[in-house]
Amino acid sequence: MKVTVLYPQPLNQEKFESDYNAHLKLLHEKTGIPTDVKPYSITRFLSGSEGKPPFHLMFIMPFESQEQLEKTMSSTGMQEVAADATRISTGGAPTILIGETI
Repeated sequence: MKVTVLYPQPLNQEKFESDYNAHLKLLHEKTGIPTDVKPYSITRFLSGSEGKPPFHLMFIMPFESQEQLEKTMSSTGMQEVAADATRISTGGAPTILIGETI
């Protein structure tokens, strides 16, 4: 199971980058993940031949099971992290997707 968060292009990229770094610190704090452990991947999208992509950043975090994902996502700490993700996403609300590898 994986949770994927897609952030639209921000109104101010420098501010978003600063806010996103603080957001990652909040994620580590609220989930108890040590700061030197990164059980997630982050992809920054670049402009291509068709111009700027609709999304700026993609965050993917795997979970061992749907039950673990649901427990984590419903925790008070993750609710704070989710609210912060919305706060920092100035180009529109982030898209959150839940999926499984097939």
